[in-house]
Amino acid sequence: MNSRIASIRTAALAAACVLSAGAALAQGAPAAGTAASGKVGVLNVRQAILSTAEGKLASAELQSQFAPRQTELENMNKQINDLRQRLAACEGKCSQEEIARLTTQGQRLAQQLQRKQDEMQEDANAAQAEVFERLGRKVNDVLDRYARENGYILLLDYSAQNTPIVNFSPQVDVTQEIVRLYDQAYPVKAGAASQPKPPAAKPAATNPPAAKPAGTPPPTAKP
Repeated sequence: MNSRIASIRTAALAAACVLSAGAALAQGAPAAGTAASGKVGVLNVRQAILSTAEGKLASAELQSQFAPRQTELENMNKQINDLRQRLAACEGKCSQEEIARLTTQGQRLAQQLQRKQDEMQEDANAAQAEVFERLGRKVNDVLDRYARENGYILLLDYSAQNTPIVNFSPQVDVTQEIVRLYDQAYPVKAGAASQPKPPAAKPAATNPPAAKPAGTPPPTAKP
């Protein structure tokens, strides 16, 4: 979603929200042999979801939800860096026992950091997936009505992976219109907060281990 948990990427989440008007327009599709006359449009479904008032609120809540754990990771990362500096300062001054102790301590912290990163990324991925699925269903309803009421025979999502779209005119992009209609259909009440479901208990990690607070290999002793 943004800033402090920008690392928690959701490239795969857009796939869960790949929406087209094909199914929505099945009822109004012309019979075989007849000429199809209607409009074709494009939209960025992922951007639409995140740009709605409800999407912005959910993003802020996820950020707040994971901020304490992100801070914990940053503190652990700082401890590892401090140990590395102590090891560097120890060169030629500390005993082998002290160097071994600091090295072991750093390696243990690095393992804990990796485990906590994986767990947080898994939980964040699950929470974000729930938000995209929940809001994506509503976006699909808005797209259905919009396509039928405005004569669209096809709406393509250019946020989807492997999209066949290579170029389009901004005039056929309906993303902002869908956001406007979504906010009209599903207004966010003042003081209301969407409640993302807490992620289910899990054995291990899920989200891309892509985001790690400043790469920090465990400190190692110099021979």
